[in-house]
Amino acid sequence: MQTDSSQINIVSVITQTITNIISNIFSSIDNNLYNLLDDLIFINSDIITDSSFIKIIGNNSSGIILICNAILFSICLYYSFSLLLSHLTYTQVQKPTQFIFRLLLCTIALNFSFFICEKLIYLTSCVSLAIRNVGEHVFDTEICFSTLIQNLNSSLYIEGASLNLFSFDGLIKTIISVGLISLILSYSLRYIMIKVFVLISPFAFISLVVKNFAWIFKSWLKIFLSLLFLQILVPLILLVGFSLNISDNTTFSKLTIIGVIYALIKANSYMKEFMGGISTDISFSLSNMKNLFKTGG
Repeated sequence: MQTDSSQINIVSVITQTITNIISNIFSSIDNNLYNLLDDLIFINSDIITDSSFIKIIGNNSSGIILICNAILFSICLYYSFSLLLSHLTYTQVQKPTQFIFRLLLCTIALNFSFFICEKLIYLTSCVSLAIRNVGEHVFDTEICFSTLIQNLNSSLYIEGASLNLFSFDGLIKTIISVGLISLILSYSLRYIMIKVFVLISPFAFISLVVKNFAWIFKSWLKIFLSLLFLQILVPLILLVGFSLNISDNTTFSKLTIIGVIYALIKANSYMKEFMGGISTDISFSLSNMKNLFKTGG
């Protein structure tokens, strides 16, 4: 009997220790990461107006703009040579008036590419903010990830009691935490890719000068807009999440929250299927961790 009792105590101690460790991890994630998630997804034009980024973009005498103007000048020389040669070889080239018109428009767009991208980001930010303001007016609370997680935790941690990880609520909390870590990684990638596509915007505008390379601009615009419009889709999903009654602490309400988190994870895939572009989804699951350890072995 004493042996059985000691074994039960050991199991109880191990279980409690694991619960405390993972609960501390979840608490650290809740306190430190979810506020960053709001900053990553709800961006504005400030992300490209810092001094270092502006120096990289440059102007007519430095940076990427200078390189692109040099490329544009090279294209003009190449066209001039091709036009001159066409009189000898009787090959067909683009009409001079048409080329000059496209060249003029592309030169203006190239040198104002930073301004154009900044206004596109600002416009997307305004639409996203308007949707969130509607939600704040309806639900009388801030529409953001941190508030959603606070509401969720209040339904899982009943009356300040500790969360039992070996229960249904503990399983839901684990799934949601892993899912939100995946969200942080995905939206961090999106944040970086937006800045990258702003940097290459002058090259995209250059491609419009030559008809055969116009597809480069179309691809750039499609990808850039899909990255920006994700910021409009996410607050709509959050509005649905806040409309769900999770305070009643029922199994159905908790499962619907998992659906909201999954929808947020797959939002980029939905936008990619709708508009095209690239995917910033990062799969972070227990199966991936298992495969990682297998590779390491």
